[in-house]
Amino acid sequence: MTVAGDAAPYGEDAERTARLQRARIVRELTAAVSGVPPGAMPEALCRACVALLPDVSGLSTSLAGPDEGAGVVLFASDEVASLLAEMQFTLGEGPSAQALRLRAPVLAADLMHGPDAGRWPLFAVQAAKAGVRALFSVPLPGAAGPLGTFDLYRDTAGGLEKDHLRTALLVADALTLAVSVLDHASTDTPDVVTWLESAESDREEIHQATGMIMVQLGVSAEEALLRLRARAFAQETTATEVARAIIDRTTDIRHD
Repeated sequence: MTVAGDAAPYGEDAERTARLQRARIVRELTAAVSGVPPGAMPEALCRACVALLPDVSGLSTSLAGPDEGAGVVLFASDEVASLLAEMQFTLGEGPSAQALRLRAPVLAADLMHGPDAGRWPLFAVQAAKAGVRALFSVPLPGAAGPLGTFDLYRDTAGGLEKDHLRTALLVADALTLAVSVLDHASTDTPDVVTWLESAESDREEIHQATGMIMVQLGVSAEEALLRLRARAFAQETTATEVARAIIDRTTDIRHD
């Protein structure tokens, strides 16, 4: 099910409540990383999000790149959440990819049965193998389009209650602001953004490996990325892992 937000307009009291909730969430996320060493910031921010949404099994945040093949996982609450993000990039399908395209939340309440299972057949099978039954993806709002997605999963089927969806939307809103504040921190505190910069390494590895495939096979960037993803799918691993192997020359895409 895809949700583009409530149709009914806010009343003045509802708008005030939403502003107060958003401000509170921003404070909590900002406080979570205040004074925290750079290497511990992803975990601290993730813990704060988990505390705000205790009704889900796990969550992650991924930043979108300038093209379809440049996503990067900013933080994940556990290995399953990280795998779900990587899996969607590798397969090129799933709620996260659709949320970016639609610029609206995409809520998959049952990945094993019904329309959600048929909408993303490859992803649904892999998600089920990982023990995931429901996945909810909320885009991080940006002026020129979504900056990425805030994804929540459950190990049981079922939709998000309206209040929980509202909280997820507010967290995504506040998370965008918190990341922006960190990313534009003053030069007096450069360590604040060290973890953001290090997160870019996965994205650069994908770009580098794609470039190597283009040279080796004489193909376009789009086809090179498709080949990288196909290798990852065939090996039941992630595109990032395949990219690293190509860069390290421990695998040769020309042997496909």
